[in-house]
Amino acid sequence: MQNKTVLISGASVAGPALSYWLDRYGFDVTVVEKAPGLRPGGQAIDFTGETHMTVLERMGVLEDIKRRQTGRTDISFVDESGRQLAFMSGDFTGGDLEILRGDLAQVLYNRTGDRAEYLFGDTVTALTETADGVYVEFQHAPARWFDLVFGCDGIHSRVRKLVFGPEADYVQHQGYYYCIAGSSPWENDGRGEPERGQSDSFNAPGRMVSLGGSKAAQMYLFAADELDYPRDDFDAQRRIVAETFADLGWEVPRMLTELPYLEGFYLDSISKVKMKHFTNGRVALVGDAAYGSTLAGFGTGLAVVGAYVLAGELAAADGDHTAAFARYEQIMKRYTSKSDDASPGRFLAPKTARGIRMRNWFLGSRAFGLMLKYGDKAKNDIDLIDYPQSVGAR
Repeated sequence: MQNKTVLISGASVAGPALSYWLDRYGFDVTVVEKAPGLRPGGQAIDFTGETHMTVLERMGVLEDIKRRQTGRTDISFVDESGRQLAFMSGDFTGGDLEILRGDLAQVLYNRTGDRAEYLFGDTVTALTETADGVYVEFQHAPARWFDLVFGCDGIHSRVRKLVFGPEADYVQHQGYYYCIAGSSPWENDGRGEPERGQSDSFNAPGRMVSLGGSKAAQMYLFAADELDYPRDDFDAQRRIVAETFADLGWEVPRMLTELPYLEGFYLDSISKVKMKHFTNGRVALVGDAAYGSTLAGFGTGLAVVGAYVLAGELAAADGDHTAAFARYEQIMKRYTSKSDDASPGRFLAPKTARGIRMRNWFLGSRAFGLMLKYGDKAKNDIDLIDYPQSVGAR
């Protein structure tokens, strides 16, 4: 296969995972990331079942992730006095293997950073496709030609907007927002066993607030129609959170006082990406950009599996992107359809007091166990092809 130059937009999870496989298959890889460097910390994400573990093992990163895994976090739903009303075990919420998103990005980068070219602090501003390639313009770097372009840049994908159209055409707001702030008290530096933690969560109709645990130091979740706020104005976003939760008791007044001083603040909507096609010409989307489902517990596994499938199909098709993209869509459309039923906002923050009571009852019922088993089965409902480990690697 003749070496092809490819551009990957995004250096969180899908981007470095795709970079790893494409490099193994002999592609010349460039990764562009708008952040000035890898983003540390972040929320804990998990992998579950044979499919996820097989892909991680074939990448050679499974043991690295195990050394950096966080302890599973039990969630205790409490009333205003701190009395436990319901309980959700971290054995359910943390999957088989849990790690902070930033730590996972570092593990993946360690496997690709010395081979792929990384352009941090930059972003794609224009894409022009011709019969021979894609002319890419950047905010800072000089414009260049690439054979293929991959959007691995998240639910608010810049590549998707430039090639497929406005975000509103593909991103469906699910009626909730979530905010994560602070660093995890259960990070693992790889030198010891992860410590199990507990997160206490307090509900009011349409709202939930959590304190502690490996998911985040503070987490806020609330029902709201689509909000109009500047994505780079974190002070404005903190005011939204403070105003939304100002009337609650429990630990909330103290948490809101501490909120302006916590690192790692992030506010976004709970949304799903719905697309008929993940590819267009010489451009393909991977991970949240193509089939994201915020907080639903599917995203990271989908991203890693999607990167494996796309790169494998390109290798199997000897670089013929038309054939490879068609197979990638066929495989991933079936696999990602299983995540469509997830609705984390309504489950974590029911909009009525009765809904909260029903949720608490459900957590202790047999039906909850059956739901978890269905979710685990969905994450592994794919015939994982054993692609060659390398084809003409450099």
